[in-house]
Amino acid sequence: MSNAAVSFLHKSAVKAIDKEHRRKINFNIGKYNATVPKGKQQFAQLMPARERAKNVKWRAIENLDSYLEAFERKITARGAKVIWAETTQQALQAIGKICSEKQCTTLVKSKSMVTEEIHLNDFLENRGIESVETDLGEYIQQLDGEPPYHIVTPAMHKSKEDVAALFAKKLGVPEGLTPEKLTQIAREKLREKYTAAQIGVTGANFIIADTGSIAITENEGNARLSCAFPKTHIVICGIEKVIPSINDLSLFWPLLATYGTGQQVTVYNTIVSGPRQANETDGPEEMYVILLDNGRTNLLADEKAREALYCIRCGACLNACPVYKNIGGHSYETTYSGPIGKVITPHLRGKDYKHLSYASSLCGNCTEVCPVRINLHELLLHNRHKAVQTGDSTLTERLAWKAWKQASLNRKWMNMGSANMKNWVVNKVFKGWTAHRSELNFSQKTFNQLWHEKHNITS
Repeated sequence: MSNAAVSFLHKSAVKAIDKEHRRKINFNIGKYNATVPKGKQQFAQLMPARERAKNVKWRAIENLDSYLEAFERKITARGAKVIWAETTQQALQAIGKICSEKQCTTLVKSKSMVTEEIHLNDFLENRGIESVETDLGEYIQQLDGEPPYHIVTPAMHKSKEDVAALFAKKLGVPEGLTPEKLTQIAREKLREKYTAAQIGVTGANFIIADTGSIAITENEGNARLSCAFPKTHIVICGIEKVIPSINDLSLFWPLLATYGTGQQVTVYNTIVSGPRQANETDGPEEMYVILLDNGRTNLLADEKAREALYCIRCGACLNACPVYKNIGGHSYETTYSGPIGKVITPHLRGKDYKHLSYASSLCGNCTEVCPVRINLHELLLHNRHKAVQTGDSTLTERLAWKAWKQASLNRKWMNMGSANMKNWVVNKVFKGWTAHRSELNFSQKTFNQLWHEKHNITS
């Protein structure tokens, strides 16, 4: 068992019995569950919309190379510079070089999971550059020294009392302030950083191939400030974010808003097609777009698993997952948690994270709520199957399942022995089952035996 798996089991066991954590998560996800049905009402035909979105992403991923090249041609024609990064190290080196050239001392960044993936803040801090999170949830997490808890709602696990106490401790403000006053304090602090920063960093919710643009979706306006105030704008995003046409946004923006937060449309939706042009009065003087692979082509190479690249990062599968709601986002110790994280992380970060694909009830609720209809529970099973195929399972596990398969295919074997004997074999001999589960309790008679008794069948 890898160190990552051991740590996951420990942290999830601790968090699962934390009743206060469960109360906060149930409260916040309860609000989400109340608003999403209202957002869905904007769709006259929701299922066809989801199917269409899946088909658009299918076309984008199946032709990923040509769409990315089209995007590069279009946006470079307007003065932006595109950088292709295969790994975290290449992306960080590119950002470090830009920061050195611009003599950057302060950098502002909007919410971006990809920057979390490459640990950009740590990299910049080690180079003596102040990197400031401008999304309120991310700002809270940065003050507390924690990574995001959730893909969409970074501080979901904190109550308003927790945030008030954190601001009092870190910013020296009075204790017990209201959310409105806390937001105002954060706004005042961050406005100073926008005007001081030499570089602004954003992610991209979508890469638009036919216009050579990036689309950013947000609720606070901080991404607009991050890419408009500083003289240099750096975009960093995964290569899978591409969509074929700007016309596709009329479908994806409402879906992302509804499934992400329950809104009909997110407050700020911005399309950026390059740096400031000659006839424009505002915007950055330079724009860089870093297209990150970092293991995504491993998913692309797997004909079945590549479906996970359709994800639009709405976070709906996290809110629906019974495992996530019990163990929390930090137990995973990965950038992407919840069902989508369990599917993609073993491909992005290697076999040390194969255990995540087993941390699922396989209830299928994640597949049910996915706006682009990714078959998440099937992909979790696919990952498990690949782990066994590649030898990433223990000999004991393989022997146990082989014995179970042989017994299941033989009716006489299944009927053999008492229920107590079967309980002993499963619960005491194969201890892996009960290490993190309740003991199995076989019925005194099998279904086959009960059927024969009911219908007076003697043979």
